[in-house]
Amino acid sequence: MTQSPAVRTAGASGPVRFGERAARTLVTELARRNDPKAALLVGATPASAVLAAAVEALLPGDRLTVVPAEGCTTAALREHVSAQGRWVADRVRVVDTLPEADAAEVVIAAEPLTGTAEEARVTVDGLSKYLSEGAVLSVAAPLFRTEGAGTELDRQGVLHGVRTDLVLRNSPPVRVHHLRFTPASAAVAARLAPAYRPSSVPLTRGMHIDSNGVAAAGISLGLAALARVARPKSKLWLLPALAAAPVAAFFRDPERDVPEDPSAVVAAADGQVLSVQRLHDERFGAGEWLRIAVFLSVLDVHVNRAPVAGKVVDYFVADGGFVNAMKPDAEHNVAAYTVLDTEHGTVVVAQRTGLIARRIVQRAPVGALLARGERFGLIRFGSRTDVYLPVEAAEPLVGPGDKVVGGSTVIARWV
Repeated sequence: MTQSPAVRTAGASGPVRFGERAARTLVTELARRNDPKAALLVGATPASAVLAAAVEALLPGDRLTVVPAEGCTTAALREHVSAQGRWVADRVRVVDTLPEADAAEVVIAAEPLTGTAEEARVTVDGLSKYLSEGAVLSVAAPLFRTEGAGTELDRQGVLHGVRTDLVLRNSPPVRVHHLRFTPASAAVAARLAPAYRPSSVPLTRGMHIDSNGVAAAGISLGLAALARVARPKSKLWLLPALAAAPVAAFFRDPERDVPEDPSAVVAAADGQVLSVQRLHDERFGAGEWLRIAVFLSVLDVHVNRAPVAGKVVDYFVADGGFVNAMKPDAEHNVAAYTVLDTEHGTVVVAQRTGLIARRIVQRAPVGALLARGERFGLIRFGSRTDVYLPVEAAEPLVGPGDKVVGGSTVIARWV
């Protein structure tokens, strides 16, 4: 049994392997789709963490086709699948070669691409032929290799990426690219669950911390260590050491129960409602908008979530100042606008800076599909998040002064 050279995973015999966290990231698009779907996994072995994650993600109506990795026999893979029980065996089909597979909504490369840029391009081109309309291809390469396959996947990500995830807790760390080569309908987003994101690092079952918080706490502890070495008799090192915990707490990212009601519009952030008003904004269209503005203090969770299910069709940053986000002049602060196409019309989320908050993080590129309540970015150290809804299609359910919880509190309802 041999694989087609046009879709062979470059460097599959190298030392790079996917651990559980990387495997879960690779199968995100399979795991988040709640409707019956076909998936294709290329380059699997019985010991593959990606195969295990894909099998775990299967729903009753799903079908998974598996192509063995080079050096793995079809018989061994079939025996492994059969040993998982009748439920898995009925839903997983092992084929000898890739040309035997059918088109799928999700295609996954089960091994990292570690060859040359040309080999990676050939691999991606070959796998993309098995994508159905609007489908996603998930592939990965080592993070710290600046040439070869990683460079080519970065290029593909710029052209076709709908999400890029860094998995630092892998040996070695990898960058996972989710690529879509044909447009997907915004209606598909309504059938998705929030995507698993490795940028949300679990601390406990219900509490995560954003990777920005891990980095910030690491910097604080690093400064403490340097101060201790440089001035061993001084207690100056205690300042950055004690700051590590509260700095990390700024980036806490708790799990949230997202309402299942399809008519619900949820808060995009934790905080206090500043205003609920009707206004015109020609940047988003000629109609009237219902805007719900929420202020995030430094004590609130700073992670932003999609208020509705939709497709990202535009993203832009408007220049401005950095005044206190609670003041009227904050209207003219620097802001990042994420424009969503939804089944109910256009919805816009504005991430606004404030007096302290100067850094906006947005992780949903144009073309990405967001489920309601899905994490898509954050504002460092507070500020303000506004949600714009078409006024004729939405009824507000909150008012100024109300406290809201991102991803959970219903702030409006589609009518």
